[in-house]
Order: sequence, then structure tokens, then C-alpha cells
Amino acid sequence: MMGYAYLPQTDTGLHMRQRARAAIIAESANSSNRIVFLNIDAAMGDSGIRRGILAALQQKFPGVYNENNVAVVGTHQHSGVGGYLENLLPQLTSLGFVNTVLNANINRSPSAYLNNPAEERARYEFDQDKTLSLLRFDDTFGKARGFLGFFAVHGTSIYENNTLVSGDNKGMAAYLAESAAEPSSLPGQTEFVALFSQGSQTSSVGDTSPNTLGAFCESPGQPWDGQPCTFNTSTCGGTAQDCHGRGPGFRVSDFYSNYLIGLAQFEGAQTVMNGQRIPVSGSVRSVHQIFICGRDDVSRLSSPPLNAFLNYAVTVQEPSTLFKERILQRHIKGAVTPSPSAAQVACQFPKPILLNTGFADTPYLWSPSAVHIQMLRVGQFVILVVPGEFTTMSGRRIREAIRAKLIADGVLDNSAYVVIAGPANTYGHYVTTIEEYAIQRYEGASTLFGPHTLEGYIDIYSKLTGFIADNASGSPPSAPAPPDLTKKAMSLQSPVIFDAAPFGKGFGQVLSDVQSQPYSVNQTVSVQFVGANPRNNLRLEGTFLTVEQFVNNEWVVVRTDSHPSTTYQWLKTSTIMGTSAVTLNWTIEAGTSSGSYRIQYFGDSKPLIGSISSFTGTSGVFTIA
Repeated sequence: MMGYAYLPQTDTGLHMRQRARAAIIAESANSSNRIVFLNIDAAMGDSGIRRGILAALQQKFPGVYNENNVAVVGTHQHSGVGGYLENLLPQLTSLGFVNTVLNANINRSPSAYLNNPAEERARYEFDQDKTLSLLRFDDTFGKARGFLGFFAVHGTSIYENNTLVSGDNKGMAAYLAESAAEPSSLPGQTEFVALFSQGSQTSSVGDTSPNTLGAFCESPGQPWDGQPCTFNTSTCGGTAQDCHGRGPGFRVSDFYSNYLIGLAQFEGAQTVMNGQRIPVSGSVRSVHQIFICGRDDVSRLSSPPLNAFLNYAVTVQEPSTLFKERILQRHIKGAVTPSPSAAQVACQFPKPILLNTGFADTPYLWSPSAVHIQMLRVGQFVILVVPGEFTTMSGRRIREAIRAKLIADGVLDNSAYVVIAGPANTYGHYVTTIEEYAIQRYEGASTLFGPHTLEGYIDIYSKLTGFIADNASGSPPSAPAPPDLTKKAMSLQSPVIFDAAPFGKGFGQVLSDVQSQPYSVNQTVSVQFVGANPRNNLRLEGTFLTVEQFVNNEWVVVRTDSHPSTTYQWLKTSTIMGTSAVTLNWTIEAGTSSGSYRIQYFGDSKPLIGSISSFTGTSGVFTIA
């Protein structure tokens, strides 16, 4: 899985499917002036993913889509599949505007935020951006058909001990919005499309956390057990391993916390959708540039990517040490990268450098040096599509700087509204203020390009404002596209060799059936089948399971594996024998009608010799009273 960089976290099934949602916005008078905002339920956008999407679009719609007008933005959820990032380092562990959302995020590194100037902090009520910004899309009859929303909160409601693929809180918010708009439609089949993007009016996702109750020590038998983690270092008894953030539903489950954070975003979006909104009108424009970090002619981004020792680089977000600490301590001890030069050490100061990833290219590039810079404009609404995770204050600074530049250049008037969206197109890791960088918490230590990274991005984006003016023409100079690494990318996953059913049984046969007595609301219906490896067929736009109700003499599908009330769990019972079992669960929601139901399992088995074939398993009939 991708997000926590924890090797034992290998996905074993589904909580909710990952989806991609797209908004295409064009001028009515000239539809060639258009943009595509692609919001994907993944940890981040990536150059390789973007390259593949553009190639497919350009083949299907020649001359319509290009580098400028297509943005690939990740929701930054941490419970999805891995194996899609091009660079080596993140691959290693992958085997409307209104202040309405007040209880969905906190600052996970408040001590670093407090190092920003007091007079600057005094301008803002919170150390996090609580604003949800939203573009509502109506049809010609004035009916809402969807929206593109922006709110900054990390996709870490579900912890690293989870092995079920999920869209985390952004995916949950989208599900709630779409099912509320079309309650009779199955997930993924609604005409109403809700895009909950990672970002907001003044910040990106960098120092946000959905664990709104704060961080506490979980150290049974120790005197600090149950106490808040230390403020400056987020430690318990001197180590970070026992410091765990708590979501709003932590006493129930991570999945319940995930639901509550998704619900808060959905309710915020509803408030904006149903309230008084500002009409958006004007030109649709886009600009894109590839920039090589480490070029000597731009001093503020002159340091290639370098990773730090993470002695103090901790946050209160996750229930253990984090990304690079895990890699260093467990997975790549002894890995050698070129020693950093004195100039590099000076450029990155006070970061204590461990991995000189900018010059590590064996077996291929460890970290990106080329980043995608992009701006999208819809009338007076401007989206800074950023290749990294900006902290709250760094996001505020770049947003204010670019808005001021747009007004000063005459591109827009005082109605200009700027939002930030990311991590998109490339994963360039974190961006902090220089004051936060000095503290070297996780965000500062993960700011790959040095303490002046923010100022470098402000400089680059400021030079592009004229390219989204009404009368704009041409394109800015751009560095060569980053190399295609997909052909070099190694796979640490072994292929499916074969599937087999236990002796005397067949694929899809029920191993443990539903109970005979009636079920009621909040009970969980569970059934286990003889299974096969789900990698044989991912059933894209399909489902591994259905819950069906018997209505008017026929079985009607009422739930699929895209519903958060269902789970699909696959367990390999014998590697040598090739056997496995699949457990399907459905927790009955309030409002479910009484009647007769059944659960079906859809799988695909691979023989040692021959072709993959599909099969179906069916539970016994059960009733809900």
C-alpha cells in the first residue's frame, strides 16, 4: 500500500474503491479554451501517471488536451494501492467560499508553526485553514450536477494497521455527497460528481491532520501512558513510536473517525452548495512549465533533493515513526548515495543530510528533480496546482503573493480568488516556510530542495501570471520532460502463480454461511467462500461482491464493494497449495428495509496451466427484521 511506507501494510481487500473524478471546464464561446481537473483517490499525482493520461487523451482527442490544461491531483489518502510512482524512494515500500469546516483538521506540527513571526500569525484565527472553497457546476436548467471542492486535511484517518484499500476521508466525503444527490444510484454510477480536492484557499495539505483530538502516548505500564505527547518532539518517554494521533471516533474505530471527517467535509460542501454563492465568469486559461530544481541560475531552488536524518522530524499524524525513518531503520540500511558536497550541506542547513537522493540514480532516479508547475484559471477563480505538500503558512504566503501579482499585472481585479491544490503532477515532497524549516520537524526535514524552497516556488509561479491573462499567447520556456522511468521500474511483487480450491471443494463454495435467525440494524452479516487471488481480475468499474434484496420476485443489487458498509477481505491460506479464502461483510445501516437478502462473491481463478476463469459464490438467504 502507499502512504505510510510500512512494508507489512500489504492490502488484503477493500473498504471502498479508489476512484478518479474529473471536472472539465470550458468557455462556452470557445470550447478549445478548457481545463481538466482530474482528482484521483491516490496519495499524490505522479509524472508517469500524468504522462500516460496525456498520451491516452491526445490519442482519443487530438489537439484538445495538452501539458497546459490537464492537472492530475491526488487526494493524498494513505490507504490506497502502491506501485504507481516512478521514482525509486517512494516505490520501495509500496509492495462558494465559507468558513464552515471547523472540526475536520488540526495542525500536526504546532511547534514549527509557532516559529513563524508573531505578527504574521496574528493575522489568522487558526493555525490551520478552515475554509472550504467550492466551484458548483449547474446544468442549463440550474440543477446542480456536481462540484469541485478544496479543503486541506491529510488522508490519514485510517492507520497503517489497516490492510483494506480505501479512499480515506476524501473518498468518504465524495461518497456521501454523491449518494445524497442520487440515493437510488450505486457508487460510481451517479450522474452527480463530487470532487473533494486536497488543498484550500490558503494552504495545502502539509501540516494538517484529521486526528482532531490530538496526540497521546499509548505506552501500557509506563507513567506517561494516556498523557499527551511532548509538544516539541511528539515523543513518549523519549521515543516517537508510542505517540498516536486520535481521530474523533477513535474509541470506536479508525473507520468511524474516517466517516466523521468525511462527513464534516460533506456537510461543509452542502452549506456552500445551498448558500449564497459568488458567480464565476470570464476566461478559461492554463499554463504549465517543467522546472529543474538544482539549476544554478535560480538560487532559491538550487539544491537538488536531499533527505535528512529524522532525529526530530516527527509529527503527531501517524501511530509510529514516519516515512524516511522507516526506510532508514528497516529497509535500506547500507544503501549508498554520493556524499553531499560542502555547497549542498550549506544550502540545506540546518538539515542533517543522510541521503543525497538528488544524485542517486542506481538503479534509477531516487527522487524527482524536475517538477511540474501549473496554474488553471476559471474566470476570477485561479488554482495553483502545486507539486508538493505546502504547510499552512507557506500556502498562505504563496497564495497572497500570486493573488497580488495577478492584480498588479492587470490579469484580474480585486475579485481574484486563488486556491491551492496538490500534491499534483509530480511528488516533490514538502514545502515549509524558512522559519518552520529551521525547526526540522517532519515537514522541514522532508522539504527536499532546501530552506528557500517556498521563495523559489513563489518566484516561479509569479513569472507565469501573464500566461493566464485574457489576451495571453505563447508558452513559457520549459525544461525537458522528466525521463520515462516506467521501463526501468522494478517490481517487488511476485506474480500470481496459480489458485487452487481445497480438496473436495470448488471455487466460490461457502465455507462459513450467514446465520439462520434474523439480523437487525448495526449487526454485521458475514460469509466466507473458497476464494482466489483478486489480482487475477481487479474488476475495474465492477465489484467483487453484491448484497441483493429479493423484491418483486427478483434479486436487486442494493450494495457493492464500493459502499463503506461492506468489506471484502482476501486471505491466502496456503502458498504452497495455492488456496485462499474470501470473507465478505456487510454492516446493516439504519434505514435498511426488512426482507430477504443474500450476498454474492465474484472471483477469478488462475490455473497452473491455462487461462483465468471467473466464478460466482452465493450465500444462503438471510432476513432483516
